Amino acid sequence: MTTVTSPLAGRAIGLAAVPDPVFSGAMVGPGVAIDPVREPSQAVSPVDGVVVSLHPHAFVVVDGEGHAVLTHLGIDTVQLNGEGFELLVAKGDTVTRGQPVVRWNPAAVEQAGKSPVCPVVALDATADSLSDLREDGDVKAGDQLFAWQ
Repeated sequence: MTTVTSPLAGRAIGLAAVPDPVFSGAMVGPGVAIDPVREPSQAVSPVDGVVVSLHPHAFVVVDGEGHAVLTHLGIDTVQLNGEGFELLVAKGDTVTRGQPVVRWNPAAVEQAGKSPVCPVVALDATADSLSDLREDGDVKAGDQLFAWQ
């Protein structure tokens, strides 16, 4: 079983509340989202594993069980062309849970007219393979969001 922890401090919300149909409809997979604290921060890895995909606004880490977890920093933030995001690791790097991956400022994303809400998604998972989903309340980086069988 893989425990997936929060990459950010903020408020946990259900994916259905994410203002993007791809995420709210769980088209890329089930999970939860974080409405982040509006201050400069570092998004950290939600699992131990290898960074298999890395963009300024999103990253995927695959753990030893082959579970791929997507952290997407904000909605439509690809349109910011990397502005305001700083990569702290490289694609192919091995990372540990809690290790900083991207530095960013959710308040600046919001000022640019984008939602700073961050989906944390279990790629290629089924909804019934996740348990203990945390879909409300305040979380700190490193708090458990869900367990993946």
